[in-house]
Parts: sequence; C-alpha cells; structure tokens
Amino acid sequence: MPWLFLAGAILSEVVATTSLKLSEGFTRLVPSLVVVIGYVAAFGLLSQALARGMPIGVAYGVWAATGVALVAVAGVVFFGEGMTPVQIGGIALVIAGVLALELGAAR
Repeated sequence: MPWLFLAGAILSEVVATTSLKLSEGFTRLVPSLVVVIGYVAAFGLLSQALARGMPIGVAYGVWAATGVALVAVAGVVFFGEGMTPVQIGGIALVIAGVLALELGAAR
C-alpha cells in the first residue's frame, strides 16, 4: 500500500513541476493553481507512504529519482527540449543509485 501512495506522490510532483513551467512565473492562473495543488498532493501522499512504514531514504530516493527522470522526459516530449547522451547517462546513474538504496534496505 505505501507504494501506491508513493506513485501518487511522484505523479503529482511531475504534474506540478511541468505546470510550473507552464505557469510562466506564476502569471497564468490555471497552471499556477495546478502547481500549488500538485505539490500539496505530492507531499501529502509522500507523508502517507512514510506513515505506512516505507523507509524515508527509499521513499525520498525513489520519489526524487523517478521525478527527475519523468520531468526530463516531459521536457523532451512536451517542450521540445533536447537530451544529450550525457544527460541520459546521468538519469540512469540516479536510477541506479536509488535501486542500490532499495536493494540494500534492511527488511
């Protein structure tokens, strides 16, 4: 069950961060509202994952790494931003680090 809350937190954070770019410095109302609602939801859902026993290092690591990867992909897909092989390698290293945290977590 904590993984479902974490997945919701990740999706909320990605939507909020993507909307942050669309808000154009909080000058556009709807994207600005999505930013605020998305981040409140993200932290609320993350807190629920933690309250249900997920270790904080694993939860935050997975949340941050997955968020970084998905926001980078969103930048490419929705905003036409480029991605170099070095950036792809960096994302892979972040994900590998989070996997190491998860696999090394005491059960």
